[in-house]
Amino acid sequence: MSIINSFIEKSAQKSADVEHRRKINFNIGKYNDAVVNGKKQFEDIELARRQAKNIKWKAIETLDQQLEEFELQFSKRGGKVIWAENSEQAIKEIIAICKEKKCKTLVKSKSMVTEEIHLNTSLENNSIQSIETDLGEYIQQLDGEAPYHIVTPAMHKSKEDVAALFANKLGTKPNLSPEELTLVARNILREKYVEAEIGVTGANFIISDIGGIAITENEGNARLSCSFPKTHIVIVGIEKVIPSIEHLGLFWPLLSTFGTGQQVTVYNTIVTGPKQPNETDGPTDMYVILLDNGRTNILANPKQRESLYCIRCGACLNACPIYKNIGGHAYGATYSGPIGSVITPHLKGLEEYKHLSYASSLCGNCTEVCAVKINLHELLLENRQEAVEEGAYDLSEKAAWKIWKLANMHRRLMNMSNGKIKSKVINKLIPTWGNNRAPLEFSNKTFNQLWKERLK
Repeated sequence: MSIINSFIEKSAQKSADVEHRRKINFNIGKYNDAVVNGKKQFEDIELARRQAKNIKWKAIETLDQQLEEFELQFSKRGGKVIWAENSEQAIKEIIAICKEKKCKTLVKSKSMVTEEIHLNTSLENNSIQSIETDLGEYIQQLDGEAPYHIVTPAMHKSKEDVAALFANKLGTKPNLSPEELTLVARNILREKYVEAEIGVTGANFIISDIGGIAITENEGNARLSCSFPKTHIVIVGIEKVIPSIEHLGLFWPLLSTFGTGQQVTVYNTIVTGPKQPNETDGPTDMYVILLDNGRTNILANPKQRESLYCIRCGACLNACPIYKNIGGHAYGATYSGPIGSVITPHLKGLEEYKHLSYASSLCGNCTEVCAVKINLHELLLENRQEAVEEGAYDLSEKAAWKIWKLANMHRRLMNMSNGKIKSKVINKLIPTWGNNRAPLEFSNKTFNQLWKERLK
């Protein structure tokens, strides 16, 4: 099945699944309530968002300089920087490190970029056990599913769903409370931290002036993953850079507020390299893999470059009416929702993923809630235009729009048929409308007829 047909099929299933929509809207409702309180910490939230956007603008416009400065400072403390052009190169480097360290067990904190390169599958193929240590990610791993949401990967599951999953996979009682389920997962995962030879994390930010990475989280699993094992591997997209450690005072609260509604998350960590001679704990070796994987394609596009400002707070997903109806898995991509629909066609190919830019009502709510004021709905329109300019469309679609244009440019053609015939043409014959939208019902009288009757 093609990617677009899979998207249409999954979207139709999920939008008709009332229970699924109830769960996701319940959880998003809780998020919306929390964000209102989180924003109260800012004296001027709009000013904070503009400042963050300007900082990210500077970072992306000078990306080469920022990354080189990071590498210089990080290397001074014994860290090793690896530049990966694509996912294949990143995987090759990680497997090489694992073999060198004779790794059998690896613990991994929540990281969307590791999902992007399908790290767990590659590790499994090389007989390396990879354990997700974030509770939501652990739940998804047990269920054999990809993350459902950028921030809350198991958003679509109720506590009853999780209890049933644990009972099936771990042999626990089927009626455990959320607190009891959390304790079960913690007891299992704490043993893995001690066993693991390697810990893998992502990074919320790359700090160029000090040569460090910043991680923000609520469970402490990232901190344990990067401190218990003797080797720490960081995999991070090159766009995550910020110029100075001083900027964290803005970005950490902003990410927390727009991501979860908190003033600040529970654990905030800056890591600047492996264990130093005067330090008692930490990894012996630390690697940072700077991943491109299509990001320079976006960087080279003057209009789409703005999407690299994203700090992955997930606010646009929670605001999007499409995401609320079809859920995260229907998109068929690592990054779902509006930001995913903007960047995925450039990361994975416009020809196969152009349809995601049409999975939008263009209501502008995503732009309204974006923590760094990315004009997401305008970028979706830019994607659509680029797809047409590059010829990434079906001939039937092209013919349909030609007919549409012809009819709308000539009043006599518009007046020729009655409302029933027009409705039938639009609802049944034009492929770009299809069966996935509410049927249109045209008036039996044209505008000319109504106007003449009004003027008598």
